[in-house]
Amino acid sequence: MVSFILWIAVGAFVGWLASIAMKTNGSMGTLLNIVIGIVGAAVGGAVFRALGFSGANINDGISLYSVVVSFIGAIIVIALVQLIRRAVR
Repeated sequence: MVSFILWIAVGAFVGWLASIAMKTNGSMGTLLNIVIGIVGAAVGGAVFRALGFSGANINDGISLYSVVVSFIGAIIVIALVQLIRRAVR
């Protein structure tokens, strides 16, 4: 249970950092930061595995590598959301 809570906290942190990097922090709340961080971890892991990098497994614990992969994935997710929003307008 503690591991799950820790992953939620890391997801929130990574989502928050990505929203700052993408200049969307003002329009995102804590819950959306958590979602972006968790989805970003999945997207980042898939992208890194597709590029041939060994992916960090969620069972391996939290490492600098997993945080960086999550951060890059979260940036990808935010960029895709922004692209879709512009296309819909």
